[in-house]
Amino acid sequence: MQIRFALQQAAQELSASSDTARLDAELLLCKVLAKNRSYLFTWPEKELHSEQQIQLHNLVAQRLQGIPVAYLLGYREFWGMELEVSAATLIPRPDTELLVQLALDHLTSYTAPKILDLGTGTGAIALALAKERSDAQIMAVDKSAEALVVAERNQLKLGLSNVSLMRSDWFSALDKTTYFDLIVSNPPYIAASDPHLAQGDLRFEPLSALSSGRDGLRDITYLIQAAPKYLKDQGWLLLEHGYDQGLAVTQLLKNTGYTQVACYQDLSGNDRVSVGRSL
Repeated sequence: MQIRFALQQAAQELSASSDTARLDAELLLCKVLAKNRSYLFTWPEKELHSEQQIQLHNLVAQRLQGIPVAYLLGYREFWGMELEVSAATLIPRPDTELLVQLALDHLTSYTAPKILDLGTGTGAIALALAKERSDAQIMAVDKSAEALVVAERNQLKLGLSNVSLMRSDWFSALDKTTYFDLIVSNPPYIAASDPHLAQGDLRFEPLSALSSGRDGLRDITYLIQAAPKYLKDQGWLLLEHGYDQGLAVTQLLKNTGYTQVACYQDLSGNDRVSVGRSL
């Protein structure tokens, strides 16, 4: 079967369950062929041998079961980096690039800043900051040993030596005499009863990285209250949160004593990241 027909068939099969059926088909075929997408358009008449057809069929079948494309490919693009992902990690999303950009914006006046990334997962945030700020000292923690294995592989692949990885349930394993200029986190923030947890890609991602209590604010509340003990004077806390949580998170920051509190919107115009500065 030629590439062009294999793509048509795969896209047609996926169209009933995916809004990005053609793109999904292209990415899955790229994995089978170990080629990039431009190859598919340059050589549409190339023939797939029987083993490749079977591999593509199996990948399409898994996608039809709802398994995220990123897990099937084993990677996801983020901040211009190709990051390994696994079922032990959250899949990095474009919205989180806003968190990275805001962290960089808030560090422009700092030299050799000390940064803490809480719940690092794949290492996406920490590694993006390390890529842009080679002078920074970055600590990235996660309570999942399996996630840290993935983060370490991503770090080694990218050759970013200014990130230290540590297993820790939020701040629990940190030295209480270590202070940071900026703390950043994309914590769990979906309410436990949210029906989206049983839909789409979220069904396959680690629940501990997604859900946070009845209202989705359990972990965010804890981080806001605990972070001042680890922030330098005038240090920054930046938190990603749900589209409908901006008001609640900024109020929590203000009530806890943070100054210069602000909420920023993502590319869709939804509240996505709130920031505050310690006294």
